[in-house]
Amino acid sequence: MAPSFIRLDDVWLRFRLYSTQHRSIKETVVNFILRRQYGAPTRDITALRGITLAIDDGQRLGIVGDNGAGKSSMLKVISRIYPPTSGRVTRSGFLVPLLEIGIGFNGELSGLENIYLTGAIMGFSRREMRRRVDPILDFAELREFADTPIKYYSSGMQQRLAFSVATEIDPEILLLDEVFSVGDIHWMEKARDRMRRLMDRARILVLVSHQMDLIEQYCNRAIWMRAGEIAADGAPGDVIRAYRDSAAAVAPVAARTD
Repeated sequence: MAPSFIRLDDVWLRFRLYSTQHRSIKETVVNFILRRQYGAPTRDITALRGITLAIDDGQRLGIVGDNGAGKSSMLKVISRIYPPTSGRVTRSGFLVPLLEIGIGFNGELSGLENIYLTGAIMGFSRREMRRRVDPILDFAELREFADTPIKYYSSGMQQRLAFSVATEIDPEILLLDEVFSVGDIHWMEKARDRMRRLMDRARILVLVSHQMDLIEQYCNRAIWMRAGEIAADGAPGDVIRAYRDSAAAVAPVAARTD
Protein backbone atom coordinates (compact mmCIF):
# COMPACT_ATOMS: atom_id res chain seq x y z
CA MET A 1 0.00 0.00 0.00
CA ALA A 2 1.37 3.41 -0.99
CA PRO A 3 2.14 5.74 1.92
CA SER A 4 -0.35 8.48 2.73
CA PHE A 5 0.66 12.13 2.72
CA ILE A 6 -0.68 15.69 2.60
CA ARG A 7 1.17 18.61 0.98
CA LEU A 8 0.29 22.30 0.98
CA ASP A 9 2.52 24.55 -1.12
CA ASP A 10 2.16 28.34 -0.66
CA VAL A 11 -1.59 28.04 -0.09
CA TRP A 12 -3.66 31.21 0.21
CA LEU A 13 -7.38 31.31 0.93
CA ARG A 14 -9.43 34.48 0.60
CA PHE A 15 -13.15 35.05 1.05
CA ARG A 16 -15.38 37.87 -0.11
CA LEU A 17 -18.12 38.55 2.43
CA TYR A 18 -21.22 40.27 1.12
CA SER A 19 -23.36 42.57 3.21
CA THR A 20 -26.69 41.08 4.28
CA GLN A 21 -28.15 44.17 5.92
CA HIS A 22 -31.91 44.43 5.51
CA ARG A 23 -33.64 47.77 5.04
CA SER A 24 -37.31 48.67 5.05
CA ILE A 25 -39.06 49.85 1.88
CA LYS A 26 -39.45 53.31 3.44
CA GLU A 27 -35.71 53.55 4.19
CA THR A 28 -34.84 52.38 0.69
CA VAL A 29 -37.10 55.02 -0.92
CA VAL A 30 -35.79 57.84 1.31
CA ASN A 31 -32.18 56.85 0.63
CA PHE A 32 -32.89 56.82 -3.11
CA ILE A 33 -34.54 60.26 -3.06
CA LEU A 34 -31.77 61.79 -0.94
CA ARG A 35 -29.11 59.87 -2.88
CA ARG A 36 -27.61 58.43 0.27
CA GLN A 37 -24.88 55.90 -0.28
CA TYR A 38 -24.97 52.53 1.42
CA GLY A 39 -21.91 51.26 3.19
CA ALA A 40 -19.38 49.01 1.52
CA PRO A 41 -21.32 45.97 0.20
CA THR A 42 -18.40 43.56 0.52
CA ARG A 43 -15.20 42.99 2.43
CA ASP A 44 -12.35 40.60 1.83
CA ILE A 45 -11.07 38.14 4.42
CA THR A 46 -7.75 36.30 4.13
CA ALA A 47 -8.07 33.03 6.04
CA LEU A 48 -4.75 31.41 5.03
CA ARG A 49 -1.54 33.23 4.13
CA GLY A 50 1.06 31.33 2.15
CA ILE A 51 0.81 28.04 4.06
CA THR A 52 3.50 25.49 3.20
CA LEU A 53 3.10 22.25 5.14
CA ALA A 54 3.95 18.57 4.71
CA ILE A 55 2.16 15.88 6.75
CA ASP A 56 3.68 12.46 6.26
CA ASP A 57 2.51 8.91 6.83
CA GLY A 58 2.29 8.06 10.53
CA GLN A 59 1.97 11.62 11.78
CA ARG A 60 -0.73 12.77 14.18
CA LEU A 61 -0.86 16.53 13.76
CA GLY A 62 -2.58 18.77 16.29
CA ILE A 63 -3.55 22.33 15.34
CA VAL A 64 -3.95 24.99 18.03
CA GLY A 65 -4.75 28.69 17.88
CA ASP A 66 -7.36 31.31 18.67
CA ASN A 67 -10.76 31.45 17.00
CA GLY A 68 -10.41 32.89 13.50
CA ALA A 69 -6.76 31.87 13.20
CA GLY A 70 -7.40 29.66 10.14
CA LYS A 71 -7.48 26.22 11.76
CA SER A 72 -10.82 25.05 10.37
CA SER A 73 -10.15 26.74 7.02
CA MET A 74 -6.99 24.67 6.66
CA LEU A 75 -8.90 21.43 7.25
CA LYS A 76 -11.51 22.43 4.66
CA VAL A 77 -8.78 23.18 2.12
CA ILE A 78 -7.15 19.80 2.81
CA SER A 79 -10.49 18.03 2.41
CA ARG A 80 -11.21 20.04 -0.79
CA ILE A 81 -14.36 21.62 0.58
CA TYR A 82 -12.68 24.96 -0.16
CA PRO A 83 -10.43 25.29 -3.22
CA PRO A 84 -7.37 27.43 -2.43
CA THR A 85 -7.32 30.92 -3.91
CA SER A 86 -3.73 30.22 -4.94
CA GLY A 87 -1.12 27.58 -4.21
CA ARG A 88 -1.37 23.82 -4.44
CA VAL A 89 -2.82 21.03 -2.27
CA THR A 90 -1.92 17.40 -2.94
CA ARG A 91 -2.67 14.30 -0.92
CA SER A 92 -2.64 10.53 -1.12
CA GLY A 93 -4.89 8.27 0.92
CA PHE A 94 -8.59 7.72 1.64
CA LEU A 95 -9.69 10.77 3.64
CA VAL A 96 -12.67 11.28 5.93
CA PRO A 97 -13.34 14.80 7.25
CA LEU A 98 -15.35 15.12 10.46
CA LEU A 99 -15.39 18.89 10.55
CA GLU A 100 -18.89 19.85 11.65
CA ILE A 101 -21.70 18.12 13.45
CA GLY A 102 -23.57 16.07 10.87
CA ILE A 103 -21.92 17.67 7.87
CA GLY A 104 -23.44 16.15 4.75
CA PHE A 105 -26.45 14.79 6.64
CA ASN A 106 -29.96 15.27 5.23
CA GLY A 107 -32.30 16.33 8.01
CA GLU A 108 -35.35 14.83 6.27
CA LEU A 109 -33.77 11.36 6.19
CA SER A 110 -33.57 8.94 9.10
CA GLY A 111 -30.40 8.09 10.95
CA LEU A 112 -30.24 4.76 9.08
CA GLU A 113 -30.73 6.42 5.70
CA ASN A 114 -28.03 8.97 6.49
CA ILE A 115 -25.60 6.18 7.30
CA TYR A 116 -26.13 4.74 3.82
CA LEU A 117 -26.01 8.22 2.26
CA THR A 118 -22.70 9.03 3.96
CA GLY A 119 -21.29 5.69 2.87
CA ALA A 120 -22.32 6.35 -0.75
CA ILE A 121 -20.68 9.79 -0.66
CA MET A 122 -17.50 8.13 0.57
CA GLY A 123 -17.61 5.56 -2.23
CA PHE A 124 -18.93 2.52 -0.34
CA SER A 125 -21.58 0.24 -1.80
CA ARG A 126 -24.84 -0.43 0.04
CA ARG A 127 -23.64 -3.97 0.74
CA GLU A 128 -20.42 -2.68 2.30
CA MET A 129 -22.32 -0.26 4.52
CA ARG A 130 -24.93 -2.84 5.55
CA ARG A 131 -22.42 -4.74 7.66
CA ARG A 132 -21.36 -1.51 9.33
CA VAL A 133 -24.84 -0.34 10.30
CA ASP A 134 -25.22 -2.34 13.51
CA PRO A 135 -21.82 -1.36 14.95
CA ILE A 136 -22.47 2.31 14.08
CA LEU A 137 -25.92 2.41 15.72
CA ASP A 138 -24.73 0.49 18.77
CA PHE A 139 -21.73 2.72 19.37
CA ALA A 140 -23.76 5.89 18.82
CA GLU A 141 -26.46 4.52 21.19
CA LEU A 142 -29.11 5.44 18.63
CA ARG A 143 -30.66 2.11 17.67
CA GLU A 144 -34.13 3.13 18.91
CA PHE A 145 -33.86 6.32 16.83
CA ALA A 146 -32.57 4.64 13.66
CA ASP A 147 -35.80 5.32 11.74
CA THR A 148 -36.27 8.86 13.10
CA PRO A 149 -35.46 11.82 10.79
CA ILE A 150 -32.29 13.40 12.14
CA LYS A 151 -33.86 16.87 12.08
CA TYR A 152 -35.39 15.71 15.36
CA TYR A 153 -32.00 14.67 16.80
CA SER A 154 -30.27 16.86 19.35
CA SER A 155 -26.85 18.26 18.43
CA GLY A 156 -25.27 15.64 20.69
CA MET A 157 -27.12 12.81 18.94
CA GLN A 158 -26.06 14.11 15.53
CA GLN A 159 -22.46 14.31 16.67
CA ARG A 160 -22.53 10.79 18.04
CA LEU A 161 -23.85 9.49 14.73
CA ALA A 162 -21.37 11.48 12.65
CA PHE A 163 -18.42 10.44 14.80
CA SER A 164 -19.53 6.79 14.79
CA VAL A 165 -19.81 6.70 10.99
CA ALA A 166 -16.46 8.42 10.45
CA THR A 167 -14.57 6.17 12.84
CA GLU A 168 -16.20 2.92 11.71
CA ILE A 169 -14.89 3.02 8.15
CA ASP A 170 -11.15 3.03 8.92
CA PRO A 171 -9.97 6.07 6.91
CA GLU A 172 -6.32 6.38 6.03
CA ILE A 173 -6.51 10.13 6.72
CA LEU A 174 -8.87 11.42 9.41
CA LEU A 175 -9.58 15.13 9.93
CA LEU A 176 -11.26 16.07 13.22
CA ASP A 177 -12.42 19.54 14.24
CA GLU A 178 -13.50 19.89 17.90
CA VAL A 179 -15.07 16.44 17.72
CA PHE A 180 -15.19 16.10 21.52
CA SER A 181 -16.94 19.42 22.12
CA VAL A 182 -20.42 17.98 22.71
CA GLY A 183 -21.54 15.06 24.83
CA ASP A 184 -21.92 13.75 28.34
CA ILE A 185 -19.12 12.20 30.40
CA HIS A 186 -20.11 8.66 29.38
CA TRP A 187 -20.01 9.53 25.66
CA MET A 188 -16.75 11.48 25.94
CA GLU A 189 -14.99 8.51 27.52
CA LYS A 190 -16.32 6.15 24.84
CA ALA A 191 -15.20 8.53 22.09
CA ARG A 192 -11.73 8.91 23.55
CA ASP A 193 -11.33 5.14 23.89
CA ARG A 194 -12.44 4.68 20.27
CA MET A 195 -9.96 7.34 19.17
CA ARG A 196 -7.13 5.55 20.92
CA ARG A 197 -7.97 2.35 19.07
CA LEU A 198 -8.51 4.17 15.77
CA MET A 199 -5.08 5.77 15.98
CA ASP A 200 -3.53 2.32 15.92
CA ARG A 201 -5.06 1.86 12.46
CA ALA A 202 -5.12 5.37 10.93
CA ARG A 203 -2.22 6.47 8.76
CA ILE A 204 -2.60 10.24 9.33
CA LEU A 205 -4.63 12.17 11.90
CA VAL A 206 -5.17 15.94 11.85
CA LEU A 207 -6.90 17.19 15.00
CA VAL A 208 -8.09 20.74 15.72
CA SER A 209 -8.99 21.33 19.35
CA HIS A 210 -8.97 23.98 22.07
CA GLN A 211 -8.40 21.17 24.57
CA MET A 212 -4.63 21.09 24.92
CA ASP A 213 -4.67 17.78 26.78
CA LEU A 214 -6.14 16.09 23.69
CA ILE A 215 -3.39 17.50 21.48
CA GLU A 216 -0.70 16.26 23.85
CA GLN A 217 -2.37 12.89 24.32
CA TYR A 218 -3.10 11.99 20.70
CA CYS A 219 -0.56 13.91 18.60
CA ASN A 220 3.15 13.52 17.89
CA ARG A 221 3.39 16.92 16.18
CA ALA A 222 1.60 20.25 16.50
CA ILE A 223 1.35 23.60 14.75
CA TRP A 224 0.15 26.91 16.15
CA MET A 225 -1.96 28.95 13.72
CA ARG A 226 -2.03 32.74 14.13
CA ALA A 227 -3.79 35.14 11.74
CA GLY A 228 -3.74 32.59 8.91
CA GLU A 229 -0.04 31.70 9.27
CA ILE A 230 1.95 28.99 11.00
CA ALA A 231 3.53 30.61 14.06
CA ALA A 232 5.19 27.44 15.39
CA ASP A 233 5.69 23.83 14.30
CA GLY A 234 7.20 21.07 16.41
CA ALA A 235 6.64 18.77 19.38
CA PRO A 236 3.16 19.25 20.90
CA GLY A 237 4.50 20.26 24.32
CA ASP A 238 6.78 22.93 22.85
CA VAL A 239 4.11 24.36 20.54
CA ILE A 240 1.45 24.46 23.26
CA ARG A 241 3.90 26.16 25.62
CA ALA A 242 4.65 28.84 23.02
CA TYR A 243 0.94 29.36 22.37
CA ARG A 244 0.14 29.68 26.08
CA ASP A 245 3.09 32.01 26.70
CA SER A 246 1.84 34.28 23.91
CA ALA A 247 -1.68 34.32 25.37
CA ALA A 248 -0.29 35.08 28.84
CA ALA A 249 1.76 37.97 27.45
CA VAL A 250 -1.27 39.50 25.73
CA ALA A 251 -3.57 39.22 28.77
CA PRO A 252 -1.83 41.85 30.99
CA VAL A 253 -1.77 44.32 28.08
CA ALA A 254 -5.50 43.82 27.48
CA ALA A 255 -6.17 44.26 31.21
CA ARG A 256 -4.31 47.59 31.31
CA THR A 257 -6.37 48.96 28.41
CA ASP A 258 -9.74 48.09 29.97
